[in-house]
Amino acid sequence: MAAFKAQFKKKELENKILGCWYGKNIGGTMGAPYEGRTEMLSVTGYNTPLGEPLPNDDLDLQLVWLEAMEKEGPGLVDANVLAEYWLCYVTPHWNEYGIGKSNLNMGLLPPLSGEFKNIWKNSNGAWIRSELWACLAPGMPNITVKYAIMDASVDHGLAEGTYAEMFTASLESMAFFESDIRKLIEKALTYIPKDCRIAKSVNLVLDSYDAGIPWQEVREKLVKESEDIGMFQAPANVGFVVLGLMYGEGDFKKSVLYTINCGDDTDCTGATCGAILGIILGCDKIPTDWKEYIGDRIVTVCINASYRYTIAKSCTELTQRIIKLMPDVMKAHEIDLEYTEDTDFIDERIPMYILNDYAEKMFKRSPYSFEIARKTHMDVIVEYDSEPIIKPNGNFKVRITIKNNRRNAYHCEFTVGLPDGWSADYERTAFVQLDEGTWEMTIYAGEKVDSVNKIPVMISPQGHVMPVTAPIVLLG
Repeated sequence: MAAFKAQFKKKELENKILGCWYGKNIGGTMGAPYEGRTEMLSVTGYNTPLGEPLPNDDLDLQLVWLEAMEKEGPGLVDANVLAEYWLCYVTPHWNEYGIGKSNLNMGLLPPLSGEFKNIWKNSNGAWIRSELWACLAPGMPNITVKYAIMDASVDHGLAEGTYAEMFTASLESMAFFESDIRKLIEKALTYIPKDCRIAKSVNLVLDSYDAGIPWQEVREKLVKESEDIGMFQAPANVGFVVLGLMYGEGDFKKSVLYTINCGDDTDCTGATCGAILGIILGCDKIPTDWKEYIGDRIVTVCINASYRYTIAKSCTELTQRIIKLMPDVMKAHEIDLEYTEDTDFIDERIPMYILNDYAEKMFKRSPYSFEIARKTHMDVIVEYDSEPIIKPNGNFKVRITIKNNRRNAYHCEFTVGLPDGWSADYERTAFVQLDEGTWEMTIYAGEKVDSVNKIPVMISPQGHVMPVTAPIVLLG
C-alpha cells in the first residue's frame, strides 16, 4: 500500500484536462500566423480556415513524452529516457532543438546536452511543453516540476529555459485546484530562483499591473528588458503570458488576445495562456465559438512517422490516455489514487522531497554533468571540470559520484577504455559508503585527438551482478 492518498472527481478532472488541450490548440492556432512579429499586434480572433487546427511543436513534443511515459513507465522515465525518445521521434533541427540533438548525437547526456555551446538555452522550447506534466500530477507541483526539470534539461541545460518550464509547470499543476490567477503566479514564483530573469519578468508584470500601467507599456518594458538576448527568449515571452493572464482578469478571450498581441513567439504564448485558462475554467467554460471553430482534432508536424507510435489524434483521446496513466504516475511516487464522483482530496503529507532532492541535486552540481540512473544498487553522477573539450597533449579532469541505493557499503572497481596514445591517472577501486562514494580521474590526451573521443568507464560494484558504464565523451 502506498504511503499517501489522493482522490479526484473524475468528471471534473476530465473537464479540466480536456480544457487544457482545447485551450492549447486554440491559442496555438490563433497565434501561429503572427509568430516572429516584432511589433505590437491587433489580433481579434482566428485568421485560419474553419475546422483546421494548426500543428504546433508545443503540443507535438508532449505527445512524444506521453508515449515515453506509457511505454517505459513513470518510475523509469528520466532525462536520459526523454533524450532517447527525442532522437527517435522529434524531427526539428532549429535553435535549441537542433543544438540539443547535435550534442546528444555526439554522446553528451542531459543536462550537458542542453548546456554545451547552446546559445538558445534561455529560449522557449521547454516551457511550452509543460502541460503534460501538470495534467499527470494535478495539484502536485512537487511531482510536476521534477518531470519538468528532466524534460527541460535535455535541450536547455540548467538555465533560464529550464526555470521557465519549472514556473509554468508548477502554475499549471496548481491551477487544477486554485482559480485565483494572482495566487497561482505568486506560488509558481516560489519554485524558481528569486534572482533569475524569469522571476524578474514576472514580477515586472505584477508590479506594473498593481500600479495601473497600461498593458501596452508593460509589453514595451518586457521587450526592453530582453533586448540583450533578443527575440524567442523565455524571459520576455513568459512575461507576455503573465501579462495576458493578469490584464485579461480571467476572461479567456481577452487573456489570449492580450498575450498574442504582444508579438514575438505568438503561437507559444497564446497556446500556454489558453492551456492555463482551460485548466482553470474547464473545457465546458471555454467560449463555444472559439472551441467549435477548430474542433477536437490534433494535427502534428514535428513527429517522425517512420517509428512505430500511437500518437493521440484528438484532445479527447489525449485526455483519456492521461486519465488512464495517472494512477501509475501516482504509484511511482508512493501515492494511492482513487477516482470518485463526489470529492477532491490530496494528502497534505505528500512530501516536498519529491522535488527538493531532485532539484537540489541538479542545480548544485556542474552544468557540465550527467547522470546514469540504475534505480537498483546505485546511481552514477559524472561531472566534468569544464566544457568537454580536450586538445592534443592536453588534460581533463572527471569526477564520478556513486549514490548508494542499498543499505550495505561496498567497493567498486573501475576499468577505463582510453584511445590509443592516451593515458589517465586514477585509482582502480573506490569505497562506497552507506550514502555515497566518489572517484576522480585525470585524462591525458596523446598527440592525436579526434573530433569525438569516447572513453567508457565501467564501474563494477563488489557483491552486485550489474556493472554500470559511464560514457565519458570529450570533443577535439
